[in-house]
Amino acid sequence: MGLTASSTGRYSDDGDLIIERRENDSVIALAGNPNVGKSTVFNFLTGMNQHTGNWTGKTVQNAQGRFERDGKDYILVDIPGTYSILAHSAEEEAARDFICFGGADGAVVVCDATCLERNLNLVIQIIEITPHVIVCVNLLDEARKKRISVDTARLSELLGVPVFGVTARTGEGIDEMTAALGSIGEKKREDVIKCPYPDEIEAAVSRLSAVLSDKLKGAADERFAALRLLDGDNKLIEGISKASGTDIAADEAVQTLLEEEKKNLAERGFDETRVKDEIINAVVRCAERTAAECVSFEKPDYYERDRKIDRILTHRFWGVPIMAAMLALVFWITVTGANYPSALLSRLFGALGEKLHGGLAALNAPSWLDSMLVDGIYRVLSWVTAVMLPPMAIFFPLFTLMEDLGYLPRVAFNLDRYFKKAGVCGKQSLTMAMGFGCNAAGITGCRIIDSPRERLIAILTNNFVPCNGRFPSLIAIITIFFAGSGSGSSVIAVLILTAVIIFGVMLTLGVSKLLSKTVLKGIPSSFTLELPPYRRPQIGQILVRSVFDRTIFVLGRAVSVAAPAGLFIWLLANIKVGDGSVLSVCSGFLDPFASVFGLDGTILLAFILGFPANEIVIPIMLMTYMAQGSLVEYESLESLKDILVSNGWTAMTAVCTLIFILCHFPCSTSMLTIKKETGSLKWTALAFVLPTVTGLALCFIAASGFRLAEFLGA
Repeated sequence: MGLTASSTGRYSDDGDLIIERRENDSVIALAGNPNVGKSTVFNFLTGMNQHTGNWTGKTVQNAQGRFERDGKDYILVDIPGTYSILAHSAEEEAARDFICFGGADGAVVVCDATCLERNLNLVIQIIEITPHVIVCVNLLDEARKKRISVDTARLSELLGVPVFGVTARTGEGIDEMTAALGSIGEKKREDVIKCPYPDEIEAAVSRLSAVLSDKLKGAADERFAALRLLDGDNKLIEGISKASGTDIAADEAVQTLLEEEKKNLAERGFDETRVKDEIINAVVRCAERTAAECVSFEKPDYYERDRKIDRILTHRFWGVPIMAAMLALVFWITVTGANYPSALLSRLFGALGEKLHGGLAALNAPSWLDSMLVDGIYRVLSWVTAVMLPPMAIFFPLFTLMEDLGYLPRVAFNLDRYFKKAGVCGKQSLTMAMGFGCNAAGITGCRIIDSPRERLIAILTNNFVPCNGRFPSLIAIITIFFAGSGSGSSVIAVLILTAVIIFGVMLTLGVSKLLSKTVLKGIPSSFTLELPPYRRPQIGQILVRSVFDRTIFVLGRAVSVAAPAGLFIWLLANIKVGDGSVLSVCSGFLDPFASVFGLDGTILLAFILGFPANEIVIPIMLMTYMAQGSLVEYESLESLKDILVSNGWTAMTAVCTLIFILCHFPCSTSMLTIKKETGSLKWTALAFVLPTVTGLALCFIAASGFRLAEFLGA
C-alpha cells in the first residue's frame, strides 16, 4: 500500500523530544480517549521506529514516529489519551496545546466503535479547533461481535470530515485512512460540523469572533477563541495570545466587548458557571444526536455480559476479596515462576565472573583492582539483574494483561470509596498498583491525577506498597521463618505475602488520610471512571509494552545506580579500621539504636547501603555477618536461615525486618523520580522521612509487644 516507516526525533539538552521536520514533512497529531486502541494505530503505522520524550516544560511523555505514504512523509505524534481538550490534568493540557499550537498539520482522532457516542465529544471539540481532522473508528471487530453497526459514510456527512472504520490490530481499513492523509489540510471551517450553542451564547460568540478575526491572524480559530474567552479558560487564552502574538486578554477592544457580552449574558440568566455548563452540555448533546444517526444496535443489551461480570467483580462485598485473590495469584505466579530463571542467571553471571577474574589475572592486574571490579562493581550489577529481571519480566506482563483485559479500572472502582474516605482521589489506587512493579513507575503514573494536592499525596505514599526489588527479601524471610519447608510452603508464603501487601495498602490509606487532614488539607476531587468493555488481550502488544516500556526501563535505572553502589560497598568492606572493616565498625555503631526497634546494626546498615537498589539488602547483611569483602550469595534458604539465626535473629527480628522492608525510605531511583515529579527538595525530603518514621514506629511497637510477651511468659 506504499506505507513505510523510519525513525525520527532527537533530544534536546533537557531531554525533550524535538520534531525534526523537513520542508515537505506533514505533522499529524494522533488523538483519542484512553483505551480506544490509539497506541495500536500508532504502532501499526510507525512500527518500532519510534522515540519517546517529554513535552517541553512538562513531565508528560509523548511518542512520535515517521512513516511514508504515496511518496509523502508524515511525522505521527501520539498525544496523551484524553476525554476532553478542556484540560484539567497535565496530560490533557499537553494534548490540547499540541493540537492548538504545536504546529500539527492535522489530527487523526481514534474512536472506539463500541462506544462511539462518548468518543464523539472529543472529536467535536477538536473539529472546533481545526477542520483538518480524520476520524478513525477503531475496534470494528469488537463492534461486530457485539452486533453494533457504524455508518461511517453518514458519520462523515454529519461531521464534515473523512471517517474510516478500521481494526488496527489486523490493519483492516488502515490503507484507506492513510490514503486520505494527503488531503487532510483541504477542509475549510464552513465545511465541518458546527456545534450549536444556546442562541444567547451564539450571539456573543458571533460578535467576539468578528473582533478576534483580525487579532488572531490565523493562529487560532476565532470561534474557538471566543468560546474560551466566555468560559474563562485562562491557560488557553494565554496560549492563543502567544501563538498569535497578540495578548487578547489585555487587548482593550476585545476586553471591552467581552465585558459587555458577559453582562448581557448575565442579564439573561447566563452567569459564568452556566455558560461553562452550557458549552459542555452542547457538545454532549451534539455527540448524542450524531451517534444516534450513525450507530445501530442489533442487540440493544449487547453489554449485558460485561454487566454480569461486573456485578461480581465490582460487588460491594465480593469485589475486594476477589481482587485480593487475584493479587495473590499474580504473586504466586511471579514468585514460583521467577525462582528458576533467577537461579539460572545467578549461575551464568557467576561463571562470567570467573572468566573476568581469569581475564584480569592474564593482564597481571593487581589483586585489589581485580576484587574491586569483579567482586565489587560486577557482582552488585549481576545480583541486581538476576534478582530484578525475572520477577519484573513476569509481573509486568501480568499487570499489563489485567490492564488489557479491562480489569484494572474495576480495581480502581472497588478501591475508590476507600480512597475517598481517606480524602484523596480514587485514581491513586491505579498508581498504587503500578508501584507493585516499581515505585518509580508508580510515582510517574501519578501524573494521571488532576489535583496537585492529591497527586502529591499519591507520590508521598506510593512507597508503602513493595516493589519488585523488595519482594525477594520479603519472600525469603517469610519462607524461612513463617512458611516452613513442607509441600504447601509456597502457598503459605504467598498468603502471608498477600497479607503483608494488604497491610501496606491499609498504611497507604491511613497515611494519605493523615496528610489530607494536616499538611495537605483539601476536599477529595471527583473523577469520571471509565469501565471499558472486557476485551481479548493482545499478547504481542502486552509483551512489547511490558518488556520495553516497563521492565527494561526500570532495570536500566536500577543498574545505573547499582554500579557506583557496588564500588562504595566494596570500599567499606575492604578498608580496615583496627581489627575490622569500616562496614563492621559502622554496624557496631548503629547496633544500640537499631536494637530499640527490634533490629540490629547490620540490618539497619544494610538498608542504608541498599539505598541505590533494594535487591542488595540481604546480601549486604550476609557480607557483614560473615566478614566477607564482597557480596555473598546464599546457597539455599536453609543456609540463609542458619546464618541469620547464628547471628541472633529471632521471630521478633524477622517481623521487625519485614515491617522495615515494607516501610522505609524509597530507593535512589524513586527519590530521583520524586524530585523530578515534584520539583521540590522539601517534598522529596518528606517522601524520605515519612515511610522511614512510620516504619521505625511500627517496628518499635512490634518489638515492644514481643518483649512484653516474653516478660509475661517469664
